[in-house]
Amino acid sequence: MLRLIHTADVHLGARHDDLGEQASAQRERQFAAFKAGIDLALAEKVDLFLIAGDLFDSNVQPRRSVERVAAELKRLVEAKIRTIVIPGTHDVFDRASIYRAYDLPTLAGSGPDDDFVTVLDPDHPSIHLASCDVVIHGPVFATKRAPHSPLKGLDAATGAAATWRIGMVHGAVAIPGKTDRDEVVITTDEIAATNLDYLALGHWHSAQVGKAGTVTYAYAGAPEAVALDQDRAGKVLLVELNERDGARTVNVEERQVGKTRFERQELDASAQTSQPALIESLRGLADPDLVLDVRLVGVRPDELDLDTEEIETALAPAFLKIRVRDGSLAALTEGALPSPDTIAGAFIRDLEARIAELEAAGSEAEAAEARDALRLGRLLLAGHEVSL
Repeated sequence: MLRLIHTADVHLGARHDDLGEQASAQRERQFAAFKAGIDLALAEKVDLFLIAGDLFDSNVQPRRSVERVAAELKRLVEAKIRTIVIPGTHDVFDRASIYRAYDLPTLAGSGPDDDFVTVLDPDHPSIHLASCDVVIHGPVFATKRAPHSPLKGLDAATGAAATWRIGMVHGAVAIPGKTDRDEVVITTDEIAATNLDYLALGHWHSAQVGKAGTVTYAYAGAPEAVALDQDRAGKVLLVELNERDGARTVNVEERQVGKTRFERQELDASAQTSQPALIESLRGLADPDLVLDVRLVGVRPDELDLDTEEIETALAPAFLKIRVRDGSLAALTEGALPSPDTIAGAFIRDLEARIAELEAAGSEAEAAEARDALRLGRLLLAGHEVSL
């Protein structure tokens, strides 16, 4: 049996320009999730800890950040758990690589005579860990854009003899029309031809598992959200490879390590009495680890005026991030219409006929604008003050 933790896309040092004052807190969440992955490896007494690229968000990081990572890896060294790292597309192994600038294995307490921490590079694309009876293949390039598939010509059945054969790649599994511009792309046919037992992938930030031929492959996803639309981030994978009576099995289990939560809510606009009341209602969900996406739907009353930017500003301190979108529609006129000989009657009839034409033609945005114009017109004609 071989047991390992698979992580990737930690993106330590990410700037998070979209988070403003919350950016620093999110960077700390990312490091906390990385540390939680180390804690899990120690608690589960695994054999290997795999980092499949983009441990760092860029190659420009202060020494203290690298030393902070090394201190965590040193805990694994002390527990005799082997760590294998491959560079990704953010911490690419180019001339300015952070792995050239800093000797991560040495900083983590791994010496030249042991194999406790290994960073694979273009000159050292694989390692045989005899103590774990495994060969790990991690083909990487010295450029961000791969000159060819990193799996080209890889047949793990040849070479050093070991019970287990594991691969590590930071790149995208080919999806026509979606991954054409990615820097590193592999295909499921190439995966199947490797004869690996398990392929640990990085690059996609959502955890997912697949199979190509006899090869189990998986993305661990980001252990903590890097962008605030990644609701499948926040995990590492606990992988167990077993062989019994000549049959091999690979079990992949997701484990939560990130704290960021995502919640989407659709609120009926007709049930909202005022903007202050809506703000107070949403404030009841306050959570500094929550990304809240609110969408107003349905038909809103004429008297309900909402400014989504004002709502977001008022609630920003209560959440990691809040987004409010108004997808509601202004109501059509209810009850008996004024006489068509009056200004109000002519206005309402003409605009409602125009709305009907636009909705029939599928021009939803223009129809919504016309509904708003109708609502404002009704309010003005009724003598209400209206803020435009």
